[in-house]
Amino acid sequence: MAVLISGGAYFDPQGAVVPGHAILLEDGRIKKVAKQTEFAGFSGEVFDAAGCTVLPGLIDCHVHLVHGGEANPRAAMRELNAAQITLKALANAQTTLRGGVTAVRDCGGKDYLEFAVRDAVHRGVFPGPTIRAVGRMICMTGGHGNEIGRIADGVEDVVKAVREQIHAGCDQVKIMATGGVMTPGVNPEDAHYSAEEMAAGIAEGKRFGKKSSSHAQGSQGILNAVRGGIDSVEHGIFMTEECVREMLARKTFLVPTLAAVNNILLNAKNGIPAYVVEKSLRVVERHREAIRMYYRAGGPIAMGTDAGTPFNLHGDNAREVEFLVEVGVAPVDALRAATQTAAELLSLPDQGRIAAGAAADLLVVKGDPLRDITTVSRRENHRAVFKGGRLVN
Repeated sequence: MAVLISGGAYFDPQGAVVPGHAILLEDGRIKKVAKQTEFAGFSGEVFDAAGCTVLPGLIDCHVHLVHGGEANPRAAMRELNAAQITLKALANAQTTLRGGVTAVRDCGGKDYLEFAVRDAVHRGVFPGPTIRAVGRMICMTGGHGNEIGRIADGVEDVVKAVREQIHAGCDQVKIMATGGVMTPGVNPEDAHYSAEEMAAGIAEGKRFGKKSSSHAQGSQGILNAVRGGIDSVEHGIFMTEECVREMLARKTFLVPTLAAVNNILLNAKNGIPAYVVEKSLRVVERHREAIRMYYRAGGPIAMGTDAGTPFNLHGDNAREVEFLVEVGVAPVDALRAATQTAAELLSLPDQGRIAAGAAADLLVVKGDPLRDITTVSRRENHRAVFKGGRLVN
């Protein structure tokens, strides 16, 4: 059934808010984008978007569907069996969709349980966002994420670990280059995998057509990942000018995840483990400066939230665009990071833009987001979400 979104403005691929146009949806795709007058006499269903802006559905390049934003996600997971974790991941995916995010990349799950959610959603069994998933994140013995990741040491074992993710059905690969905030006893600044281990894992993924991402916070770990050919650096907290130069030369994406540390510090007294709060306080300002460095240098930035970490709730993912603006990213570029740039990173060529032939995955917000980014970042300002041309809420 055809639906005409009429009476509002839309965010076009060039980054302008264009008034006086309507968007025709048909068979899950955008059929036509044209001036309002060209649809005179349309007799199908009309969605009145007067006073609103229509954007591509947002894309979050870094979530963890098996976690729910608990104060201590590691401890919370230990209380659940496999069936409960799977249902939780499905609920988190559906909540994410209702929050205006129509595609996500799951950056590390539990025993491939999130693959069942991905596959059921993609078959149409349940509503949900498009899901790209990395499977088990690959880390060294004692490394960041070792409780649920695939532990691998040495070049041969890292290559084997990548092959296991591909065999299990991953869409992309994730390799942990450094320590992190959420794992006890590790230092975010420390490089974990050697340059040789990183390069071998990345190359094996590419051999089978898989992009790779790396949890990379310390500068040496960032360099190891970038020099090895990584597609995206996640977090990038202790980025240096040398890192910026090498990332720019290779067109490496940065996925900032400001929401992760921000939500930890906003809820520091609400039961979050002390080591997590301590490390967050240590990295917060350096993290913000790293994002400003890469943005000012013109590097590609794709939105990611790390949703599922403490008080970083699925469904509130859109707050990340506001956090990006707060550190100095222009509203138009924050919106691009959450749409077309994110779609490029996740290899979703039919998403992240409003144009004839693109997927009819859309977010309708009240007002003009280039004037007030909170029209997108705050759920109370959302009017509607469409997924595959169907109204979600």
